This record gives sequence, C-alpha cells and structure tokens, in this order.
Amino acid sequence: MQGQELAYKIADLILEKKGEDIVIQDLREVTSMTDFFVLCSVDVDVQAKAIMDHIKDQLLYQSIKPWHTEGNAHSSWILLDFVDVVVHIFRKEARTFYGLEQLWGDAKTEEIKEKDDTAGTHTKRTEQDS
Repeated sequence: MQGQELAYKIADLILEKKGEDIVIQDLREVTSMTDFFVLCSVDVDVQAKAIMDHIKDQLLYQSIKPWHTEGNAHSSWILLDFVDVVVHIFRKEARTFYGLEQLWGDAKTEEIKEKDDTAGTHTKRTEQDS
C-alpha cells in the first residue's frame, strides 16, 4: 500500500473509533523524513488506546506493521511510525501545545470528516491552503 493510500486508510480507521479533528498533512514537498502525517485528537486515554490498537490490528490483516511506536495508553501523545506515514494521536491539550500543524505549516493539509450519509467511504476531504 502506497503512502497516500495508507494515510487515507488510517484516517478511516480513526473515524471508526470516533477520533476528532483528523488532518492529513502531505509532507512530500517539505521534507524527506516521511511522506504524510495523520493527526487526530481524543478526549480520554482510553480512546487513544482504542484508536492505536484499532489501527495496528486492522493494518496487521494486510501485513502492515508500524516500524516504531512511541507512547502508551496513558500518554498525551501516541506516535505510530509506518515510515511513509506517521500517525499522531493527541490529547487535545497536547496537540495545541506541540502545534505540529503550525510547525509543518508549509505542507498541504486536508481535514478528514465523516460523511453525512453512510454510503461509500467514511471520509470527506477538505483541502486547506497553508
């Protein structure tokens, strides 16, 4: 699975567990360290763990495993590194504090939201100009 396809798959998996404020940042023209960031916010630690576990479990069915994981269920920031895609699961206050979207503000950014209807994919994409 290519980086962009994986980023959107991960965004869908986050939506399934009710992650909020989901953003995909396309970093391909900004840095060589990774191609995409997928960021989301959660209200409680249990939700962060549920999202992390859901992503790992569902992608394992396709033989995709994170190269590295940082943080745990009690962290304010969990990072899953799939090399081409890095997932950031934040408690809301930590996301505001670290400000990754602003730090990588030159990247093309898309908000990912749940569609109003239940047909088709979960995602509705909205591009934002930096």
